[in-house]
Amino acid sequence: MASATRITTPFTAESTAAQVVDGIDLTGRRVIVTGGASGIGIETARALAGAGAEVTLAVRNPQAGEQTAQDIIATTGNKQVLVAPLDLTDQASVASFVAAWDGPLHILVNNAGVMASPEMRTPEGWELQFATNHLGHFALTTGLLPALRAAGRARVVAVSSSAHLRSPVVFEDIHFRERPYEPWAAYGQSKTANVLFAVEAAKRWAAEGITVNALMPGGIRTNLQRHVSEEELARLRAQSAGGGMQWKTPEQGAATSVLVATSPLLEGIGGRYFEDCNEAEPAEPGLRRRGVAAYALDPEAAALLWQVSVETLAS
Repeated sequence: MASATRITTPFTAESTAAQVVDGIDLTGRRVIVTGGASGIGIETARALAGAGAEVTLAVRNPQAGEQTAQDIIATTGNKQVLVAPLDLTDQASVASFVAAWDGPLHILVNNAGVMASPEMRTPEGWELQFATNHLGHFALTTGLLPALRAAGRARVVAVSSSAHLRSPVVFEDIHFRERPYEPWAAYGQSKTANVLFAVEAAKRWAAEGITVNALMPGGIRTNLQRHVSEEELARLRAQSAGGGMQWKTPEQGAATSVLVATSPLLEGIGGRYFEDCNEAEPAEPGLRRRGVAAYALDPEAAALLWQVSVETLAS
């Protein structure tokens, strides 16, 4: 077991994805970035392709994916940028993506997500944010486990959020069937699930050399906020002014994902949560923008979430 020493790096909130991956050679490595055609997904994919990896953009909109792929090829000179359709809310889509994948997978970046959406449900009746942000990625990652095993020392990156501080996973009513729906509580719960997934997956797969870590990218204005009004964003900015949160460029927002995916400093390290390119400190009560909640790292909650996820997807 790795010691519990907090991981620190030379990088900061200002660092970009390109700076983080500078000097790292990913030639021969195969990468999937979900949601790779928008926001920080684009810059995550660009940095990894720039380091020589074969990068597959797993996207809902293949047309947007192709445009992004051409842009990344043009800016990096790496022609190994591929596009594959993936809708995380559609279990058949996840299954067909997994079935089509052939050979090893060295890095999986679970980046796609939906934020603070109005109340919506999948055909199964699952709350949309939990279904997209957690269950879809859970099915994808567990489905790709043989490919991760085949890679040797594979890494899985779970893109969470400081919004996990808004809510633990409410196991009694995950899908808001009894309690009133609240968009940010639903989002926060799904982002806590991303961290808990990293905790349990890291534990289960450590012996196979697979490491899984979660991170928060920071505040970036992207299409992820399409359900959030300008008034709400202004309120969040005002809130964050005293809470230490700065708005980042997409290149800065992608940096922590790329660090978790590639940094030699994280070799053999799993089940942790990173922010601003360093492992996060425990969250302080009352601060909603920094640190990691104890409930997001709770091994018992992580094990329960795994069990619930398996049962939900099997039902």
